[in-house]
Amino acid sequence: MKIAYQLARAACMAGALFFLTACSTSNTLQTATPDVTNAPASGFADIAPGSEEDFILNVGRRTYFAEGSATLDSTARFTLDKQIEWLKKYPHWLVKLQGFSDDPGSDAAQVDISARRAEAVMNYLAAGGIDRNRMWAKGYGKERIVRDCPQKACKVANRRVISNLREEKDGAA
Repeated sequence: MKIAYQLARAACMAGALFFLTACSTSNTLQTATPDVTNAPASGFADIAPGSEEDFILNVGRRTYFAEGSATLDSTARFTLDKQIEWLKKYPHWLVKLQGFSDDPGSDAAQVDISARRAEAVMNYLAAGGIDRNRMWAKGYGKERIVRDCPQKACKVANRRVISNLREEKDGAA
């Protein structure tokens, strides 16, 4: 009796498996199509090569630093290498380098570290072949923070140098 029960059970399982596989109409797993596209975002298709918008969107103008440091890490060097390539291609642009900080220390120390960051970026660009006469730099310290927060991870946005394109030198950095 026990053997007959086991045979009947095995036959039911095999039949169920057969019916389930027979219901399949495709050999591939069907997934829902997401509502996303790889097409460019609207409004960005008409950006002229060599324009300030091209530089901001396709190259990147921000270089970030570790707390208390003016040393360029690999991410910073990658961004600056792209800036060098772009600036060589479009030599009519000048670059205003603005350094910022949100590090521990006095206001004077903040201005000093932000100036050293701007100089580090300028030195790297110059070493990459960008004429120093096309660049000028200034450190602003904590004067223009973008994130006012107590967490160290949040403050990284304030420890930066921004490479701003200019058609001519202006009086202020």
